[in-house]
Amino acid sequence: MSKKYKKHLPKILRKFHYPKLVLLAIMIILAYCLFKNPTISSMINSLKEISYIGTFISGLLLSFGFSAPLAVGFFITLKPESILLTAIIGGLGALISDLFIFNVIKTSFKEEFERLEKTKIMKELSHSIKNHLSHKIRNYILYTFAGILIASPLPDEAGVTILAGLTHIKQKMLAIIAFILHATGILIILLLSQ
Repeated sequence: MSKKYKKHLPKILRKFHYPKLVLLAIMIILAYCLFKNPTISSMINSLKEISYIGTFISGLLLSFGFSAPLAVGFFITLKPESILLTAIIGGLGALISDLFIFNVIKTSFKEEFERLEKTKIMKELSHSIKNHLSHKIRNYILYTFAGILIASPLPDEAGVTILAGLTHIKQKMLAIIAFILHATGILIILLLSQ
């Protein structure tokens, strides 16, 4: 880990080899504990009048790695009147965040992913893929993997960075794909939580 990178982290996180991934795991545990609390659940469901604003904001938060667990917790706890409308509004919020990430090329995980790429297992996997799969199949896998990262509550930074850095996707196409994936992902979360 570079000295410059290390000095910007809180002291406790400097001890870990993958500090951002550790912080992400902590956020997941925190979100689980927070939204398992019946008081929080009833408070969210009592905000019927502004639940669509909360849905939009949760959609915005869904795209960012550290806030995604909180957004998922909100969607699981929320009992909306219209599941489809909630998925669309949340998908629009997530789309705005993805476009921001795409345009700014937010790469907060870049250094850790680069270190991960240098590990023996990732080098072997990359070498094996290049030797055994055609360029077209590799692209399908790349788009599928990026799509899974975008549709899931996993950090969108990684999926959008993959699309922005390793493909020639245009912003308009990314917008269509991101909206469909997020709205579908939110719809699935809502359906599973009913």
